[in-house]
Amino acid sequence: MNNQYWRRVPGIPIPSGQTIVASQVGDVTGDGFQDWVYLVGTKQPDSPYITNIQMIIKYGRTNQFQAFTFSENAGYEPTIWLGDLTGNGVQDILVSMDSGGSGGIILAYVYSFIQGRMTKIFDSVQYNEQHPYKVQYVNNYKAEVYSKNPRKKYTLDLQYKGEEYLSEIYNVNGTLKQPIEGWVDPISALYPIDLARNGKYDLLGMQQIAGRYHADGLGYVENLLHWDGREFSIVRQTVAIYGENI
Repeated sequence: MNNQYWRRVPGIPIPSGQTIVASQVGDVTGDGFQDWVYLVGTKQPDSPYITNIQMIIKYGRTNQFQAFTFSENAGYEPTIWLGDLTGNGVQDILVSMDSGGSGGIILAYVYSFIQGRMTKIFDSVQYNEQHPYKVQYVNNYKAEVYSKNPRKKYTLDLQYKGEEYLSEIYNVNGTLKQPIEGWVDPISALYPIDLARNGKYDLLGMQQIAGRYHADGLGYVENLLHWDGREFSIVRQTVAIYGENI
């Protein structure tokens, strides 16, 4: 299908200059008919950056089209994944794209056919706002990571960073020279994962822990998200740290 075809579809006004940037085929309504899921956007002439990204679904049973816009609709390498994330046996839609900002942050959205209509059930921007973190360096060569939702605390041993790194931050007795706070990035990766190998997927989100600056990585927060019938809730949260060479 070319752009001219899209613009002739009644009720689906696609701006001139847009092209299809990703597509998948699958039954996303559970009616037994194959549906077509497209991402369309405006490509830049001298950059892989794509703007005005939106999703269009052509429903196989009715041949009708429906368009969906995103809260953040620009980025690199937009992709579509289809699979059962809600556990009802029907394929859901996961849309992901690289934001292009520092830290390799992604934008991700999940849509599911619920009670007869296609509904957004996950938005990475909202998720990041609802799950804040705090990172604080403390005495004795450690950093503490606090998760507000769920309420968890993780203590990282920084001694593997080496003497040169530690001497910039700590006195010889292990006390901080001055207060230092790091941060946890928004989601940088979101993977469908079938832990039970039964065709029903959870989502595994990864977020980098940064120290004094972004390249000063301290590890990753990893959250396993499971659809509980109302939202994707965190059922397992862990922190992965970097190992010391021995």
